Amino acid sequence: MRNWVLPEYIEDILPAEAQRIESMRREILDLLLVHGYQLVAPPMLEFVESLTSGSGSDMNLRMFKVVDQLSGKMMGLRADITPQTARIDAHLLNCEGITRLCYAGSVLHTVPTGLTSTREPLQIGAEIYGHVGLESDLEIQRIMLQVLAISEIDKVHLDLGHVAVFRGLIRGAKIPANIEAGLFSAIQAKDIPTIQDLCSEFDKSINKKTGQALMLLPKLYGDKNILAKARKFLPNYPEIIKGLDELEVVAAELKVPTGTLAFDLSDLRGYHYHNGMVFSAYANNHPNAIALGGRYDDIGKVFGRARPATGFSIDLRELSRIKQPPDPCPKGVLAPYRKNDKALEKKIAQLRKNGKIVVVKLPMHGRGKDTYNCDKKLVLKDKAWEIINI
Repeated sequence: MRNWVLPEYIEDILPAEAQRIESMRREILDLLLVHGYQLVAPPMLEFVESLTSGSGSDMNLRMFKVVDQLSGKMMGLRADITPQTARIDAHLLNCEGITRLCYAGSVLHTVPTGLTSTREPLQIGAEIYGHVGLESDLEIQRIMLQVLAISEIDKVHLDLGHVAVFRGLIRGAKIPANIEAGLFSAIQAKDIPTIQDLCSEFDKSINKKTGQALMLLPKLYGDKNILAKARKFLPNYPEIIKGLDELEVVAAELKVPTGTLAFDLSDLRGYHYHNGMVFSAYANNHPNAIALGGRYDDIGKVFGRARPATGFSIDLRELSRIKQPPDPCPKGVLAPYRKNDKALEKKIAQLRKNGKIVVVKLPMHGRGKDTYNCDKKLVLKDKAWEIINI
């Protein structure tokens, strides 16, 4: 094997894509800034305990780990930036009111989350801390839709779910933890025969009505009529009723400008992490979710301050690949190399100040194509430097 071959699902980002990603990153952060979200930049490396706080075993399995040579403790390369922003809110900022934070940076995964996914996503996202009402859930969802809109994603499909529906069934029927784990996996996979087998195998723990409700969950997917069906056939446990009420409020208030809205009551993504409404955004002809989010109250408890929280995150690399139409690498202006030519230096400085790319053709440049694909050049005419087409 040649020593420059990269590991599987790890790849370089070449100039055109890198330029597109950086342009999107700046535009998204500017949008978040005008909505009051403050930028934070947590470190790539932290102690494992803080990176896995409140996220269950899923994050622990997705994280690369190393031993800290200074302390001897186990450290992790972050697989998600959200726990880090929760630590900053709870432990460093320590504000009493509502805090809005945003971030952008690389994360690392031990295995890819999908067949076409990278193990080094470029994660960008926003979080609200300190507000428990639906208003913050709606704000986060609306901002996420604005982010996708400015990224020129045509026709967004938004799926809404609520982990309280499954959790309410588990708690209401007092189902043991070992059975819950099997049901969780089967419902995530929409595997109705396995759900039926589990309910039959543990019939002492799962009564007939609860078993029927569990087998119904994978079928509760579709428009807002699904919520009425859920009210009719699911048990009237308080947790389930509250979750359905919240989804109905969002159905009435949230508009997806260029797409569709649906509900999936078997969406348990982040079940050990989220505790309220969850959502996933999809683009046409793209199998993976392009944005994920939801409510995750009390994650800051391990840092000494439990706070209600909701937020979303997006992989910029995934987003850039489905942006339509793809942006070409911007064109530049080729300038000659002239030592101590003040007029030329002033002209180049002015062009760059106005946002133009100017590449100086160094001595011995050769006859090959310019490295920045310049389509114009600076020439001296009547003692003044002018731009002409190449």
